[in-house]
Amino acid sequence: MDSLSGPMIDLTSIQAQLRGVEGWLFFDHHRRDPVAYRILGLHAGATATRRWFYWVPAHGTPIKLVHRIEAGMLDALPGERRCYSTWQELHEQLRGMLSGARRVAMQYSPLCALPGISMVDAGTVELIRSFGVEIISSAEMVQFFEARWTPAQREMHVEAGHRVDLVLDKTFARVGDALRYGRIETEFELAEFIRREFSENGLIADHGPIVAVNAHSGDPHYEPVEGQSSPIRAGDFLLIDLWAKLAEPGAVYYDITWVAQCGGEIPARVQRVFEIVRGARDLALDTVRTARRAGRAIAGWEVDEAARVHIAAQGHTEHFTHRLGHSIGEDIHGAGANLDNFETRDTRELIADTCFSIEPGIYLPDFGVRSEINCFVSEKDATATGRVQDQIVAIR
Repeated sequence: MDSLSGPMIDLTSIQAQLRGVEGWLFFDHHRRDPVAYRILGLHAGATATRRWFYWVPAHGTPIKLVHRIEAGMLDALPGERRCYSTWQELHEQLRGMLSGARRVAMQYSPLCALPGISMVDAGTVELIRSFGVEIISSAEMVQFFEARWTPAQREMHVEAGHRVDLVLDKTFARVGDALRYGRIETEFELAEFIRREFSENGLIADHGPIVAVNAHSGDPHYEPVEGQSSPIRAGDFLLIDLWAKLAEPGAVYYDITWVAQCGGEIPARVQRVFEIVRGARDLALDTVRTARRAGRAIAGWEVDEAARVHIAAQGHTEHFTHRLGHSIGEDIHGAGANLDNFETRDTRELIADTCFSIEPGIYLPDFGVRSEINCFVSEKDATATGRVQDQIVAIR
């Protein structure tokens, strides 16, 4: 059973990142860890029905441990191959493979603080620890290899942004036409329009978008369903959250949220909440930018905290019910640091060539406001990658 490989593993780069540990132990069973496959450049030709381990020591030659009936599973990777059949032999081989190692990195997160990194099951963690080995989270290394964009990916992100912005403009114009000519459009119908526009403009998305009016905009993850969505009428408050990437290999996402008032004057209460959210968003961006320009390391949780304190000071502590932002990559929720000191405490540093959303929100019973931008971090700066909403869109 041969394996098929993508880009060859960059062993030198991996070993260069192994600081404070004797090595990085990769593990999989039934493709439960997609991170391992991507970092190793490994695309198995068949599901791994038996456990495999790949040990990358800080110095020296890697070791592959595979079951004899799937002996070719890791043939695309460099290193010495060792085989097992019984569970006793597996334990013996693992013990020998890790001999002399005191601390090893794995896709593990203490207390499951970072669920996207916690790919190794508790039993396997117990097994490795039974050899007297301490397991260290690979989260920082995963970010280094998974979350950093190439120059080509940044260009694709910018291009996706131009196309998504055009779709958003056409969507608001469509709502305006419907209001002027008395045509009733539902949230679901508007979402379908966005999906068609994405397809016609060479964009793809894993799901979405969110199109929400009035009370539905107060539900952060509301998505309209056919036959059950609300009509969009004059006087309604409208939130649109849309994300997409180019339909090309290696493309990365662009993810934004804008809000609008459908006819009539913008209520003072809505305007005030928008200003608070806008202030939190701008404060978060400035917090990252100031740190980068000063050459100071900053972690994801710190940015979340800055925005959350701002919103709390305006009396809306309980109305900001999610993290400030998420890593963005080839997946809409990427493998890099999140801006989070709420759902988790993400202590990972925001590193160069990564991108994340900044999306504070205040969610009330009758409406909710979220304003979302994407922030790209370079060596000495941090910038919004697309348009930034400064005022509620007035649809006439």
